[in-house]
Amino acid sequence: MSVTGPASAETAWQRYLEPRLWSSWSPQIWSVEYAHPQLLPGTKGVVRTFGGIGVPFTIEEVSPTEHTWRWRVVAFGLPLRLDHGVRGHPRGCETWLEVTGPPVISRVYAHLATIALRRLVRQE
Repeated sequence: MSVTGPASAETAWQRYLEPRLWSSWSPQIWSVEYAHPQLLPGTKGVVRTFGGIGVPFTIEEVSPTEHTWRWRVVAFGLPLRLDHGVRGHPRGCETWLEVTGPPVISRVYAHLATIALRRLVRQE
């Protein structure tokens, strides 16, 4: 899936790169427990979501030059891999997401992710 919006690619990338900002644009994320100010490959954390449920994650790859990153989460005992990216667009930026995992969880998450991505690329 992909979404375009008026924010610059650099703004959207910063919103991804700093986990403390995730809850400001992703409505399913209430808070993030992460020991680093920015994403680093091989690090782990926990996303708190609806009802304070903890979803553990591992950051697998981060490419600041390509504005891409990959993480693996375990939601309700089921693993998901999420590949994210940001690129410039004539009207601001485009962000994209590929979700790999069990179809039931992937479909549910895709709906929530679309809402989050729209908020990620908004101008502020």
